[in-house]
Amino acid sequence: MDWVETLIVVLHVVIAVALVGLVLIQQGKGADAGAAFGGGASQTVFGSQGSGNFLTRATTLLAIVFFVTSFSLAVFAKQRAEVAGEAGIPQVQQPAAEESPAPAGAGESAAGSSENESQGGDDNALPDLE
Repeated sequence: MDWVETLIVVLHVVIAVALVGLVLIQQGKGADAGAAFGGGASQTVFGSQGSGNFLTRATTLLAIVFFVTSFSLAVFAKQRAEVAGEAGIPQVQQPAAEESPAPAGAGESAAGSSENESQGGDDNALPDLE
């Protein structure tokens, strides 16, 4: 693996874990009712508006970076698949262009035409692989 690709994979995993943590830390919409009964003092760490705005912006930023790393890893995988595909798939060889035989005359027998078919005159034959 290229060092840039390794860096992006590590960053991708760290961001995924951070996103899970940020989503789990955030309060639900029904948690505001608890603040009316004395639970509002725990929100003073993030300022007077609480942690909602800060955590929402941090989650949005991490989600954007997560999608960017996902897209870049997809581009790396596509490039790697193209290189592997070119190296491992055998190519079909086209038979050398042969002179077309002279049209069969009226004097040829049926045995002559069957002899021509056995010599490779079959158009449905499979081409040779490298």
